[in-house]
This record gives sequence, C-alpha cells and structure tokens, in this order.
Amino acid sequence: QVRDRLKQQVVEMKEKFPGFRPGLAILQVGNRDDSNLYINMKLKAAAEIGISANHIKLPNTATEADVLKCIASLNADPAVHGFIVQLPLDTDKPINTEKITNAVAPEKDVDGLSSINAGKLSRGDLGDCFIPCTPKGCMELIRQTGVQVTGKRAVVIGRSKIVGAPMHDLLLWNNATVTTCHSKTSTLAEEVGKADILVVAAGKAEMVKGEWIKPGAIVIDCGINHVPDSTKASGKRVVGDVAYNTAKEKASYITPVPGGVGPMTVAMLMQSTVESAQRFLEKFKPGKWTIQYNQLTLQMPVPSDIEISRSCIPKPIEQVAVEVGLLPDEVELYGQTKAKVQLSALNRLKNQPDGKYVVVTGITPTPLGEGKSTTTVGLVQALGAHLHQNVFACVRQPSQGPTFGIKGGAAGGGYCQVVPMEEFNLHLTGDIHAITAANNLVAAAIDARIFHELTQSDQALYNRLVPSVNGMRKFSDIQIRRLQKLGINKTDPTALTKEEINSFVRLDIDPGTITWQRVLDTNDRFLRKITIGQSPTEKGFSRTAQFDITVSSEIMAVLALADGLDDMKKRFGKMVVASSKKGQPVTADDLGVTGALAVLMKDAIKPNLMQTLEGTPVFVHAGPFANIAHGNSSVLADKIALKLVGKDGFVVTEAGFGADIGMEKFFDIKCRYSGLRPHVVVLVATVRALKMHGGGPAVTAGVPLPREYTEENLQLLANGCSNLNKQIQNARLFGVPVVVAVNAFKTDTKAELALVVQKAKEAGAFDAVECTHWAEGGKGALALARAVQRASQAPSNFRFLYNTELPIVDKIRLIAQQVYGARDIELLPEAQEKVAVYTKQGFGNLPICMAKTHLSLSHDPEQKGAPTGFVLPIRDIRASVGAGFLYPLVGTMSTMPGLPTRPCFYDIDLDPVSGGVNGLF
Repeated sequence: QVRDRLKQQVVEMKEKFPGFRPGLAILQVGNRDDSNLYINMKLKAAAEIGISANHIKLPNTATEADVLKCIASLNADPAVHGFIVQLPLDTDKPINTEKITNAVAPEKDVDGLSSINAGKLSRGDLGDCFIPCTPKGCMELIRQTGVQVTGKRAVVIGRSKIVGAPMHDLLLWNNATVTTCHSKTSTLAEEVGKADILVVAAGKAEMVKGEWIKPGAIVIDCGINHVPDSTKASGKRVVGDVAYNTAKEKASYITPVPGGVGPMTVAMLMQSTVESAQRFLEKFKPGKWTIQYNQLTLQMPVPSDIEISRSCIPKPIEQVAVEVGLLPDEVELYGQTKAKVQLSALNRLKNQPDGKYVVVTGITPTPLGEGKSTTTVGLVQALGAHLHQNVFACVRQPSQGPTFGIKGGAAGGGYCQVVPMEEFNLHLTGDIHAITAANNLVAAAIDARIFHELTQSDQALYNRLVPSVNGMRKFSDIQIRRLQKLGINKTDPTALTKEEINSFVRLDIDPGTITWQRVLDTNDRFLRKITIGQSPTEKGFSRTAQFDITVSSEIMAVLALADGLDDMKKRFGKMVVASSKKGQPVTADDLGVTGALAVLMKDAIKPNLMQTLEGTPVFVHAGPFANIAHGNSSVLADKIALKLVGKDGFVVTEAGFGADIGMEKFFDIKCRYSGLRPHVVVLVATVRALKMHGGGPAVTAGVPLPREYTEENLQLLANGCSNLNKQIQNARLFGVPVVVAVNAFKTDTKAELALVVQKAKEAGAFDAVECTHWAEGGKGALALARAVQRASQAPSNFRFLYNTELPIVDKIRLIAQQVYGARDIELLPEAQEKVAVYTKQGFGNLPICMAKTHLSLSHDPEQKGAPTGFVLPIRDIRASVGAGFLYPLVGTMSTMPGLPTRPCFYDIDLDPVSGGVNGLF
C-alpha cells in the first residue's frame, strides 16, 4: 500500500514539474555481502516507485576524509533529496561512524540518524525532522491495525539510536505512556505483561516469551537473528526477538520474521525520500536559485570605482557556487572571492535546457568607451537582484597592459562592478600568465629548431629527437603524427630511410615567414622591435623580432573558442607559426610542443567564478583582442552558465568594441563554433558618442569635453543618430531583436535622451530605454531588464552573414559592404598574395576576423557617423589557424595595443592597515 501510494505521488510530481524526479543516494564503504543485499533491496524499491537512486561505492581502503568529501558532494547536489550511509562501514581504516552520520545534511538525512534529527524527534518536532526508518515503519504498522495509540501503555525493549530510543520518542509524542526496557531491566516479564503495544529490538533470539504478553497486545518484532536448524540447507534459520509461535496465540497483531518490519523499513526509506523531495519543491522551485543579494547603499555624488568596490563585502565565493547549483568537487577556490569551475559541471548538466543568450554591444564609441561593461553588469544586477531571475554575466578578463595604461580596468564602473575589482583587474587566477608561458614556449621552440637545423646533420638531429633509451628507440605520439603528416606510415625508428629521416627532422623554417612573436602582459614600447640571438652561443644566428601583448596571442583566442580540453589541444596543434622554405605551413604540432601547451593551459581552461556588487554570479574567462581576434569571452563559460541558469534564466555576455566589430565576430565566429544561438542584442548608446558622430569636436582621453557635449544640442545629436541607425541595422542583419540601452550621463538632458530613444525605435529597435545603472546599480537598469525579458520572447531568426565555403575575398567583401557600408574592397599586393597562399594551404574556408579601427565604421578613424561609398583597403591577411579564422588588416590598423602617452606615475598602492589595494585603475 505504501509503495503504491508513493508511486502515485512521484507520478504527480513529474506531471507538475516535468523532468523532476526524487533522488536517493546510498553511500557504501567496502563490500559486505549483507550490505550489498540490503542495498539491492532499496535500489529495487526505488526503481519500482520511480525514485532516481544512485549507489556510490567507496573501496574498503577509503579514509574518513574520503568519506566526508563524498558526503559533502552529495549534500550539495540538488538532484539528491535523500541520502543514507549504509552501516556498518566495511573498512580497516579508523572512521568515526557518528562523525560520518552527522556529516549528512539534516534535510537529506532520510535515515534520521544525525544528532540534529534525533534532537528534533526527542523534542517533539515531528514535522521538521526525519525519523529513523525502522521506528517509522513500526508506527505505520501500528496505525494499520486501527488501534488508537493515544492513552495506550507501550513498552519498548532496546535503547539503540537506530530503533529503541527513537521508537520511545515516537510513541511518546503520539501520546502513549512509554516504558523503555533493556538488558539491565530486572522485571522484564512483568513490564512486558503491562504493554498494550510492545516493540522489541533487543537483538537476542526469541528473548520475549509468549506467556509474557498481555492478551490482545500489538507486538512489533524488529529482531533478525540466526539460530541452528538442521532441516535447513544452510543449517540455520531466521527468527525474531519474540517467540513467534507462542506469542501469536496471545497477541491481537504480530509481525512475522522475516517479512514484517524489514520490508516496512525499506518502504519508509522511500517515503522519507519522497517527503524530502516534496519539501525541496516547496522551498525551491526547480531551476530557481535561492540567492542572497547584496543591498547597495547609494551615495551622491558617486564615489570612485575603487571606493565603491572596497565598501562592498562580497559573499564567500563558495556560497555563490552553491547558490547557482555547482557541486563542491566542481569548484576550486582561489581565496575567498574567486574560484575556478571544473568542466565536469558541463558534462553533469548536459541534459539541462539552455537559458536565454544575450549579447551586449555598442555603437561606434569615442576613445573613452560608452559603458558596455557597466551596462552588462547593470543588466544582470537588475535581472537578478531586482527581478529575481537566474542570471549570469560572462565577461572577458582584462589585460594588465591597458589596466596600467590610459584605459584602466574593465570591471565595469560606478555601482555596476565585478568585485573585488583589484582581483578582477590584476592576476585573477593566473590565466594570462599561463598564456604568456605557453606562447613563449612556442617562440623558444621555433628559434631553437632553426638553430639546431642550421648546426647539425640529419643523423645528429635524429639521434636527439628520437634518442636511444636502454638500447631502444621509440617514437612519441606527436612524432607518429608528424610521420603520418609526411606520408610515412612507419612506427619503427630504425626502419626510416635517409630521405625519410631528412623529411622528419627538418622543418626548414623560413625565418622571414615567422608570424609567432613573444608576448608580455605589459605595454612596453621598447620591446615592439628587438633583435634576438646576440649571444655568442647562438653562433651568429640573429633576427629581428618583437614582443606583442599577451592577450593578442593566438593561444588566448584558442582558449576563448575551445569547447573542452581535447578541442583546445587539437587547436594548439593546428596553430601555424611560420612556413617552410617550400611554402608549407609549419605548425605547433610539427614543433612537438602541443602536449606541453596543453599541460601549461590545463587550469586556464576552467572558467573563473566571481560576483557583482549586488551578489549576482559572473564568469570571467579569456580576453582576446577585438581587432586581430574576435573580442569575446570564452565559449565554455557561456555554455556552463546557460546550463546553470536553466531554460527561464539569462546569460549576458559582452562583445568588444562596436557592433560592426565585436558583435559581427560574436555571431560569425563565436556562435559558429559554439553552436549557441543568441536571443537578444543589447546595443549601448550614449548622447556623447552620438554628438561626436553628428559632427562634434574630437573627444580625447584626459582632456575636458568641449561644451557641445555638456550643453543640449538636439540637432547635433539627431545628425549623429545615423551611426545608431546603422548599428541597429547591423544587428538585425543577423535576425536577432535589438534593445537599445541609452547610457545616461549627468550632462544629458531629458530631451536628448528622449530623442535617442525615439530615433532607435524608428530605426527598428525592438525597444529603447534610458539607463542610470552607473549611479543606481541594478535599479537603474530595471527598464532595460524588462525590455530584454520581452525581447527574449520575440522570434529570433538567427543567421550567419556568410557561408564559410565562399572564397576569402567574397567573405571580406560581404562584411565590408553589408556591415561597414563600403562600396567595395581593395586588396593590396601583400593581401592578394596571402589569399593565394592560404587558399592553396587549405585555409580558405575559415571565417573572417576583420582587424579594423573601432573608432569608425570605415577604415579611417576620422570618418564618423555612417559613411558610405568608400573603398576598404586590405593591407594584409594573416591566419590564426588554431583559433580558426583569417584576419585581414584594414588600412593602417596596428596589431599592437596603444602606447603609453605619458611617463609612468601610478596612483596605486597597498593599504598599510588592511593590506588591500588603494588607488585608481
């Protein structure tokens, strides 16, 4: 009856909450036969009822720490509603059983063995605790008799924590008058004779005699004992603690052994699991997070970013992880405020539906930026802390070059920041340092290979590449791949001919074709052009080279686009670093460094978890350049976040620079590789930038704004809305609804803000709203959040701008004409040559990543508004084959970051009291 009732309850749960199932976990240590038997009974019962049961088996070598770690993981798993530790623990290690049972979360302790549940039971809080399954089953059997417990005299024999003591409490709080007897009770037969209800759990075969029992009593026998019986094949039979044959003549009801209390105990375990699942559903809506949000204390005027960041006390990052549904073993803590998330989380959540995918981009900006990062953070704070939606921000990690340069940090600003901002803007968890090490390993390998090939014979090279160890030569896996690439299908190093050895050992790199540079995460103008190989040990081999900034490394772009460790490794192997003198591409795999790169980057591939000022979660992961790379945070962070937020949640990510650059690359490169489809574009616009596009004076960092920007000028603003119109059209090219966020500054007038909203709607935006999040936090982006919610329900007919199978020139022309407004393109000789080379090398079907100025829709940063009729000059084309795109260099576009404009004088230091950071980014 109990099982049938539970089965029906589970069916009703599934109908009300599709995809939901009560979850039971059984943790076993060792391999005892009796434990295996009991566990199989429980698993069978769970399957019959519709409970998802998981049997976790630790070896008998498991330590107490191993068991506690497993318990912590199960405590945190939202799919587990009931959880038991199978006793006894079969291990020869010293393990404190009470410590183990008390480690189980009380709300999941369906065995009712923890001190908290036992305490609540003894105090009479029956509705707020779990009762041990055997006493609970005994009470259910008593109820089935129809006899009222209230006022009856009950006797319990036994005082164990599992049966006797909780049975006493349970009867007592059901209004029986209870006596507990035990091995020291001197008048046991007399006490038994008084019992209207007798529960026996003494563990002694047929200890209670039939003649002791009061006529008409209810007898519950919990004992399981083995006694000799020569008639049985096993030589023994199972009996209870009560002499059944004589007792049944006196009792009105009696449980048999076996077949009485045992099956009820299993049934009660199932009932407690279903009850726990029901409590879970009452407390947590499936897929709905329970988050503690931080309340902002707004000040006017708005303090500096670092002051606001330092005034906020972030939640412990492990709390954030629990709030969003991550398990303890999926989180690696880096102090109190940041953590890495294991990619195993994505595998665990693979069957969960994705949430809504929102990308934040902007109009063509001024050199000061128009607040995309601030808007991204403000939007997630509004959706999460104010509208109580599951929401994740996914943002790029900033480079220390711009952080210590004129641009400053990238954590957002005002009351919309990722915190702590100093952690965000500086080392974070060391990902950029790992990229620096990996990149420079490749650079060192290139020059070392050229040097050794210049100074050694084929045989000497071969002896060093495939050395004899204990008289045996063996090819490594990466060397086998090189041989296969050369068409040499041999695995015995002694079987190669002289010609094959020559092909194998000589990459024959043409130094003039080397595209791989050393990197450093600092803007150092004196490393932009250097000469390497000056030491006498290099035997006269020197060449001109350069240092780039770390975030421009192709390894950063690979990190951002990889969808797992294996994919990242494959992309590393494909990276082209130079060409041979015969014009063949030389890859990282040819150099033999692919595995080493994977080792250096194995931790960097895990997204970094942080939080906003208002306590909403943020993934900070990867930060590729937005000109020579695609300028978007990682695919992996987006994928994990989309699973965590669930189908009704939101993931908000940001694309670098304006919509013509970052957004186009987000769609045509990132979404193409990730397979993800966006639901909404948020286009950030400011009155300041639109006035610039309308013909206003130049806006220069560090220089006060001309009065045209601080006084109302509706005509100048209206003229500049041509850029807004074009960027809205660009977003709509891809079939995605556009919401314009007008980021309001204190110098903007109501009429100016209203004009931008009007023009945006006239240009085809789904909606346009004024935002004041910089000064008000999430509250100032509520209108934007509601507009995004509505837009996410609108049809999104996402499409790519071009088919990658088109010729290289055609793809470039499509971007130039449809996104930038150009009349045509012009390929300069070097670019024409590269088109032929890359097509011949098989790279012609890669997506295009235009390296163009972000300060204009055209190639000329001085051309503002929405210029048309221009011819876009393509100076050169380069390949990031591992990342998976070609990047044409447009006009005079540099591949390097801006140089410092003044001597270094950093207003930043450690606080002498707190040890924190004081100063400005």
